[in-house]
Amino acid sequence: MSAHTPVRPHLHVAGTRFGGAAVRLALPALVVGAGAGLAAVVFRWLIEHATLVFSGHADYAATTGHPANPWVPWLGAGFVVLAPAVGGLLYGPLIQRFAREARGHGVPEVMFAVARRGGRIRGTVALVKALASAICIGSGGSVGREGPIIQIGSALGSTIGRWMRMPEVRLKTLVACGAAGGISATFNAPIAGVFFALELLLRDFTPTSFGAVVIASVTAALIGRAAFGDTAFLHLPSIGAITPPEYLLFALLGLLAGAIGIGFTRVLYLIEDLCDLGWKATRGPEWLRPVVGGLLLGLVLLALPQAYGVGYPVLEGGVAGKYAIGFLLVLIVGKVLATSLTLGIGGSGGVFAPSLFVGAMTGAAFGEVVAAVDPSMRGQVGAFAVVGMGAVFAGSTRAPITAGIMLFELTGDYALILPVFVAIVIATAISKVLSRDTIYTLKLSRRGVDLTDSAAAVRGTATAGEAARPLRTVLPTTATAAEALATLEAAGGGALVVVDAEGRFAGTVSARSIGDAVLGDERLAERTVADVVAEVTPVDAGTPLSDVLTDVVDAVETSGLPVVDAERRPVGWLGQTEALRALAPA
Repeated sequence: MSAHTPVRPHLHVAGTRFGGAAVRLALPALVVGAGAGLAAVVFRWLIEHATLVFSGHADYAATTGHPANPWVPWLGAGFVVLAPAVGGLLYGPLIQRFAREARGHGVPEVMFAVARRGGRIRGTVALVKALASAICIGSGGSVGREGPIIQIGSALGSTIGRWMRMPEVRLKTLVACGAAGGISATFNAPIAGVFFALELLLRDFTPTSFGAVVIASVTAALIGRAAFGDTAFLHLPSIGAITPPEYLLFALLGLLAGAIGIGFTRVLYLIEDLCDLGWKATRGPEWLRPVVGGLLLGLVLLALPQAYGVGYPVLEGGVAGKYAIGFLLVLIVGKVLATSLTLGIGGSGGVFAPSLFVGAMTGAAFGEVVAAVDPSMRGQVGAFAVVGMGAVFAGSTRAPITAGIMLFELTGDYALILPVFVAIVIATAISKVLSRDTIYTLKLSRRGVDLTDSAAAVRGTATAGEAARPLRTVLPTTATAAEALATLEAAGGGALVVVDAEGRFAGTVSARSIGDAVLGDERLAERTVADVVAEVTPVDAGTPLSDVLTDVVDAVETSGLPVVDAERRPVGWLGQTEALRALAPA
């Protein structure tokens, strides 16, 4: 080809919405998923060894008879009074000095980072959260390991995304990938991990985000299975056939579970407020708070050792029908109190597992009552316990899809699908009636942060045409390349929209497209814009902004995309700044 041969560059900037962006996110999502899976393995190892150090047992909640710690046998059962205080002496200064956002259950901080900080989470948080939560749980803190691994994985995703200089939209997706990977590897529930990230963090089900999160979740699950085996983290009994009349009982359980989920939330923050008031009265340093509060938690554990740590063995015992109804009620109250106190004193751990624990005991107690009325229902206590797990979790978090899918992955029991969804839908509805906030969002609402006024809300109504800025200059196809360059220079660079004789969109021109076409051509003044136009796929003005956001971000060379009406007449330009401004909360 001679230097004088006309050239028409073909730049498919927008392209297929799913293809381009998904391919670009595939490798980062894979890396984040692998990192989250490995982090979950390391984090569980840390918890196991911290528990051995502080209690002398693999899982103190699974012991019987309140045994002494073999490291300090002379303390007898009373070592549990001191264990949380000693643990607080270690993780309190660690959190206060290096990452105060590692205090608490973690998920609200991730939600805030996604909604208001563009997905930016400090990498230090991952390390501090892992150490602090492992010490807290190992020393008796009655919290879960899932909330911390969500924050750890999210911090990892954010760090990798920022290192790769990802735009905010992709950075948020990588944060969700980290959260999904953590859930997937910890629960051995890759599908639940995907929907947790989409339902609670991104609140977004676009093909691009879905594909990336799936890649991360599956990768993390494979790593988790290699380390822990291809089994569920809980051993739940198989459920027999459910008869139609029993669905009324599961619906009633959903009503009860929704109320208990909100009750758990209220008690959690009430005790946190009381702890705040009490500590302010002492005027002591914040790092010392877990030490003093740990003594109070230790007294609770002395009375109810089953509340020590995560407590999954106790949960399994409740589902298996090993406890009488009176003790089930004690476990519900004790777990709520112990979890609330752990977080109120400044501990680090999640509320995911405690909500499953409370739900299982609630369902088992409900099943015992039903069996007392109708002895033929004795064999269904396990079914009520499993359904109660999902219903209380859904009532407290308002994540019904995650709850339903997670329980199905844990049990693999098709007979349980309909009862579970009946209960969790009702529990979610009751939760909405009783409270505006969930166990996660209430923490942010108390700080004055309203996540309902976020990008997710705007995405549902804003269109590309509404967000686009008006066009100041358009070029006809008959303009010369030299005129186009002069116009571009006057406009400050970027790209210009080209229209045909009838005013319809014909493409765009940029300094690069003109330069590529006329490089070495001395007849620049004779070349028309039609010879150097770049073929760019425009955006329809009525398209929801959320559907084209990824395309706009991917249009790096032109820093945006042209917007056209139904007749392909240009009506504006949707730049990255305009798109993000439209999605930003007021």
